Amino acid sequence: MIRPFEFNEFLFLLTAVQWTLALSAIAFIGGSIAGLAIALGRTSTIKPLRLATNGYIQVFQGTPLLMQLFLVFFGANVLGFDINPWIAAALGLTLNASAFLGEIWRGCIEAVPKGQWEAATALGLRYPGRMRYVVLPQAMKIAIPPTVGFLVQLIKSTSLTAIIGFTELTRAGQIINNATFKPFLVFGIVAALYFVMCWPLSLLSGHLERRYAAPAR
Repeated sequence: MIRPFEFNEFLFLLTAVQWTLALSAIAFIGGSIAGLAIALGRTSTIKPLRLATNGYIQVFQGTPLLMQLFLVFFGANVLGFDINPWIAAALGLTLNASAFLGEIWRGCIEAVPKGQWEAATALGLRYPGRMRYVVLPQAMKIAIPPTVGFLVQLIKSTSLTAIIGFTELTRAGQIINNATFKPFLVFGIVAALYFVMCWPLSLLSGHLERRYAAPAR
């Protein structure tokens, strides 16, 4: 039976926004922790560590996120682990985010002027000290705009988790559309809700980019 699109249907879509934001937050936090480790590995003086982290980045950047979600969700079941869509979605997005954030932050670390590295070395600081006291504080300022920009992409990427059954905003839209058969209305609202979530972050990213680029002019 086809039912009309009413306030309850809109409320269901609005409620699904919280799951999109929660999944984005978990993936971003987990990806940030792992991404920092990957960025440090990519800039390490230990060659095997550089090769390993570079390989990790190449794998996750060179394959579609959808395939990664499939492998996490269905692969875990094949290996005998009972994994629900929520955990699979969080894990898959975290692994993907860590690769991209790791590469973004690697570039930011290497963007710190070589004179700063040489000055830290001249002071007798080893790699951990150079990173902690000299390089990372400067790299953080460079990294803020692209990191916020990546967060926008991450929020939009959560829509792919609908394919493994996680009920975020896109999946909620599919459910409502199947009941009301009003795809233009339903997915128009879904698109508007994504825009409301992402547009302020896009503005913030642009503002931060102009702010931190200003002294360099």
